[in-house]
Amino acid sequence: MNDLLSRLDGIDERFSEVATLITDPDVIADRKRYVALTKEYKELERLTSTVANYRTLLANRAEAKEVLETEKDEEMRAMAREEIDAADRAIPAIEEEIKLLLIPADPEDAKNAIVEIRGGTGGDEAALFAGDLFKMYTRYCESKGWTVAVSSFSEGAAGGFKEVVFSVSGADVYGTLKYESGVHRVQRVPATETQGRVHTSAATVAVLPEAEEFDVEINEGEIKWDTFRSGGAGGQNVNKVESGVRLRYMWKNPLTGVSEEILIECTETRDQPKNKERALSRLRTFIYDREHQKYVDDIASRRKTLVSTGDRSAKIRTYNFPQGRITDHRINYTIYNLQAFLGGDIQEVIDKLIIAENAEKLQSESL
Repeated sequence: MNDLLSRLDGIDERFSEVATLITDPDVIADRKRYVALTKEYKELERLTSTVANYRTLLANRAEAKEVLETEKDEEMRAMAREEIDAADRAIPAIEEEIKLLLIPADPEDAKNAIVEIRGGTGGDEAALFAGDLFKMYTRYCESKGWTVAVSSFSEGAAGGFKEVVFSVSGADVYGTLKYESGVHRVQRVPATETQGRVHTSAATVAVLPEAEEFDVEINEGEIKWDTFRSGGAGGQNVNKVESGVRLRYMWKNPLTGVSEEILIECTETRDQPKNKERALSRLRTFIYDREHQKYVDDIASRRKTLVSTGDRSAKIRTYNFPQGRITDHRINYTIYNLQAFLGGDIQEVIDKLIIAENAEKLQSESL
């Protein structure tokens, strides 16, 4: 048994298990689990289908080799040789496909994206270039059938954008656009240049996965409740009946890693159950705000990593107008279709970047 097939042990069993689970009413009722299992099912379906084709090719080749060893009829031997040649041509490609399918997918790749473009060094020319990049991405997204919605922008004095932020919605948006994060450098004669000199300026692009709503998980069994009489004005009933509630809850702060006690009191109504409900709601809001702040901080640190400082030296790609070329410095790849590229025809370079990343993944996974 070859090494690749040995890595596939248990795949078919897991596929059958997930196929059964997604029809279970209890699983369907648990939306979070159902969505995760449905995603896993689709990934396993593609893998098991590809593996089935691979096993068929191996079996056909083995059978053809046996025919060559035992058969005397030349016509049958010729057919066997053709079968072996066809399998030998197809097997390496399908092996590479299986290896890539075995690499765990980045769970963020399927998310929508937030894209931020900012003019870097170069003043008005940088803002104009940021505007060109915005048009380029807009046209590319349109060609993919994705939806673009601008959330904020600041126009440059001579046109373009000092800054523009937009969201992109569709299938596998972040997994495709994430390769565009970094500093983009342009070399061209600005419209404001009277002596025809080529200037260099830059714009930064940050592509971030869109935040999802947080599910605040609270173990209600660990909440300690106290009741007390509400003080102050409000009539005899408010003062004599223990309608006020106080909850205490131990919670681990994700920002500090330290457990802390949350104390919330509610005396807003004369109805103790309603006060309990409101205290619980406040607890959820408190935890949501803290969790969300951690997410915002994580994104902020990632943004620094993605866009560097906006300095032209930290470049990922150069757009050279005099020569009509684009060079992606991460993979040392140059093409000479600048106008088409700025018109949204960027898929070729993204494909090359995906191939380069996959090669790194395969190496790190020893596949």
